[in-house]
Amino acid sequence: MNTHPRHDLVEALNHPVRFSFMAALSGVEALDFASLRDLLEVSDSVLSRQATQLEELGLIKVKKGYIGKRPRTWFSLTSAGRTSWEKHLNALHEIAQGGISAN
Repeated sequence: MNTHPRHDLVEALNHPVRFSFMAALSGVEALDFASLRDLLEVSDSVLSRQATQLEELGLIKVKKGYIGKRPRTWFSLTSAGRTSWEKHLNALHEIAQGGISAN
């Protein structure tokens, strides 16, 4: 039976900042906190809050470390995160094309 592709959307990625967060990470191995914050044009607190939610869902990995004596945080997609991202994009594409998914 055919179902509408909206059923394949990943609920967590419907939020604009989380969507943008995942998009930014999809093309790189990792991004540091400051670079991602500036790229997404959000505050530290907004980025931190969205990162926590994505990490709790298992979609991103957070790595903390130091460069010299300065603490740094890096983000990367997990394999589950990459799969979820691709599933979400495929569903959006199908919806935009006006088609019905043939599952």
